[in-house]
Amino acid sequence: MDAVTVRIEGRGTLESAWEACAWLDALPMVEADTVLLGARRLVVVSPHPDDEVLGCGGLMQAALAQGCAVQVVSVSDGEACYPDHPHWPGARLRDARRRELANAMQALGMDATHVTALGLPDGGIARHETDLAAHLAARLSPGDVVVGPWVHDAHPDHEAAGRAARAAAASCGARFLQYPVWAWHWLDAEAPVGPWSSAQRIALCADSQARKRQAMAAFATQTGAVAGLDREPVLPDHVLARFRRPFEVLIG
Repeated sequence: MDAVTVRIEGRGTLESAWEACAWLDALPMVEADTVLLGARRLVVVSPHPDDEVLGCGGLMQAALAQGCAVQVVSVSDGEACYPDHPHWPGARLRDARRRELANAMQALGMDATHVTALGLPDGGIARHETDLAAHLAARLSPGDVVVGPWVHDAHPDHEAAGRAARAAAASCGARFLQYPVWAWHWLDAEAPVGPWSSAQRIALCADSQARKRQAMAAFATQTGAVAGLDREPVLPDHVLARFRRPFEVLIG
């Protein structure tokens, strides 16, 4: 797909439209075991705390269940999500979001040993893309399955993290897959065909869906479940609805 220029604003494409989307429904539905077949480790690259849960919280659970190691690379701390907020400055958000990520990982059956936090600047990952790719490449092996954000997700941090993950995986022969996050906001659910030449839906059982919802709820600063926010949260209910599906989409 060619590069796109869109603005992530307004309510975007509602989940009711995605429920009626023909091209999304036509994507093959597979079990997570198929995706993880032969994997030594699942490495999830996340530009901000919450993207890893939104994009592949179910896949991480499936990996753990079958004895596959899971490592989350949390690239930034998401400290710039509410610029110039008097009650939620960057330093406070950085600490809060790291705690939220720890709670989310616990909901999915993991702990701090499963997370590597890099602390790159929220909103500035592209400036560090080459270093990020080198950092990842030094820690990957051919037996890894690397999952990163879609490189056309229309958020600069997502795209840069996705490109870095793709480059690192290619350099060591690891398999690379992508997860969309903000694409669900701006893609056209009524288009005759989807944007991906190769993508699949990963089925989530009821227990996996429940754990994923619990993990999403851990990000209180993003859902608005904190005092003094006084503005639209990053993840209002109509956005979270896109990630409560009984499946996740992986590209590649």
